[in-house]
Amino acid sequence: MPHITKVLIAAWTICWGAQEAMAVGPAEWRSWRGPQSNGSVEQGNYPVKFSGAQYLWRTPLPGKGCSTPVWLKDQIFVTAPVDGRDALLCYDFQGAEQWRTVFGPENAGKHRNGSGSNASPVTDGQAVYVFFKSGSFAAVELDGRIRWQTDLVARFGKDTLYWDHGTSPVLTEKHVIMVRMHEGESWLAAFDKVSGEMVWKAARNYQTPTECDHGYTTPLVIQHQGKECILVWGAEHLTIHDAADGKVVWSCGGFNPEGNQLWPAIASPVIVGDMAIIAYGRNDRGVPRLHGIRLTGSGDVTKTNRVWLRDDVGTFVPTPAVYQGKVFLVRDRGEVECLDPATGNTIWSGEFPKGRPNFYASPLIAGDTLYAPREDGVVFVASVANDAFKVLAENDMGESIIGSPVPAAKGLLIRGEKHLFCIAAE
Repeated sequence: MPHITKVLIAAWTICWGAQEAMAVGPAEWRSWRGPQSNGSVEQGNYPVKFSGAQYLWRTPLPGKGCSTPVWLKDQIFVTAPVDGRDALLCYDFQGAEQWRTVFGPENAGKHRNGSGSNASPVTDGQAVYVFFKSGSFAAVELDGRIRWQTDLVARFGKDTLYWDHGTSPVLTEKHVIMVRMHEGESWLAAFDKVSGEMVWKAARNYQTPTECDHGYTTPLVIQHQGKECILVWGAEHLTIHDAADGKVVWSCGGFNPEGNQLWPAIASPVIVGDMAIIAYGRNDRGVPRLHGIRLTGSGDVTKTNRVWLRDDVGTFVPTPAVYQGKVFLVRDRGEVECLDPATGNTIWSGEFPKGRPNFYASPLIAGDTLYAPREDGVVFVASVANDAFKVLAENDMGESIIGSPVPAAKGLLIRGEKHLFCIAAE
């Protein structure tokens, strides 16, 4: 850990300890997109101008990973390879490593912005659940002991994804859920949080054009008609499954009537009220699509629940954010769009300064401030207050950033290719 003054550490500790009383930020950030699965938090005081040379602390990571950190109270959890093996690492809020838990050999990434540690950890406050491209799937106690582990590749075969696995595990009340969507046998499965035993496994297979059955999205745990359910997007279908047994209770298809090829599902859905917003199409090839689907009813709702379609705007990789009832897109080339989820109409649009690199990380909105990392490590900051867009800063972190920024008490956690940064507000 680089030199840092005791005054700064003490100030951070005071802020952290006072966080709940002052309501300065989220109490925890247990999963990739946060407590509401929407990539936003309304309260808090967050930094605007910073860089790879300006931080409260930074700590070197042992290997390349693209997952997003999660945190509980005084513990930060992040996945990364250690000497060629999958691992989960725990840090405190002074940047000191508390423990590392190492699993089997890493299956490193194929894409320049991929890794074997793409899936983000998730925690229920009792354990941390992790998955790696290699197939290693595990529950780890908060002190680093392995509660259980298994190998999903050994059990169910290798994935056939063209690129690196992106789906993160999610938690229902009783189970940890994993999903695989690819060419071949696609499925979702529930595992007991305590024992790791598989409780159910449900097939999810659809005939699609080439690569359109490849899914990198993360499911959402929702309430549907008074029951805990799992919303899954991929293979040109949006489906809702009963969390108790995995059975499909609702489905919507028809997302690619032209039969376009090479359209994998990458951006995950977001939900506002009873509307799901689905980004699908090759924004990088000029054929974006954005769909508004109402999550009511049961059975096949393809013909009844399509509320709106935009064929002029979308996002291929970054998952949208939801903030104060509006949907925010940071598109792959840095265009920004704020939309009304009920109609799909644009409220305002803007863009970050142009550059050759693309945007792969999903944006964060924290306290009226939008954070959007570009793949080259420049973190753009903009105000989105009062239905207006204003670029505030460009912060060069000096290394690639693919994971999403995470809000903490009066600051941000940013996972780079080489370091984990903690940035304090001015």
